Amino acid sequence: MEETKQIEKESAKKDSKKQEFIRFLKFTLFSCSAGVIQIGAFTLFSELVFHDGNNEYGLSYFISLFLSVLFNFTINRKFTFKSASNVPIAMLMVLGYYAVFTPLSILWGIALEKQAGWNKYLVLAITMVINFVTEFLFTRYVVFRKSINTQPSKKKVDKKQENQNAEKDKEKLSKIEEKSDKETTENTEKPSICGEIENE
Repeated sequence: MEETKQIEKESAKKDSKKQEFIRFLKFTLFSCSAGVIQIGAFTLFSELVFHDGNNEYGLSYFISLFLSVLFNFTINRKFTFKSASNVPIAMLMVLGYYAVFTPLSILWGIALEKQAGWNKYLVLAITMVINFVTEFLFTRYVVFRKSINTQPSKKKVDKKQENQNAEKDKEKLSKIEEKSDKETTENTEKPSICGEIENE
């Protein structure tokens, strides 16, 4: 009996590790697509819009980071963490993370690019890797810690909708049957003209 429980525990641990690995892979893939958005926006703003200004790195980075975070949060909440948690609260928590990360990353980005002479794309790449690691840890263990996999699956939603539709159909059918029975009763209670003639 104890051996069975031990085997079940080990199986659950393996499943949990497998799920966690899949969750990390999803986060990585979605973060890569958010990275493409960030690099594209950064290039657009730093090369075409703010290329003459003193603060080209800071402004370009801030706007591109904002676009990337908006995409990344939305996709990862729905598909990676499958969270049904209160979205405004989760967004506020992520905003808190970025209230710390953004100023720091802008400051070190400007320092490395302007003062140390590093290439702005190298600085951006290093910053994105730091962002990726710290954001995963923060969203996984702080923001969605208690709400992972709380979003109802499509199968459950479809089944619930199917049950609701079946209930509505039953109600309609019973109303039709009641109406039909009522009409039948009314017709049998009315004396027919033929019956009146026969009685005379």
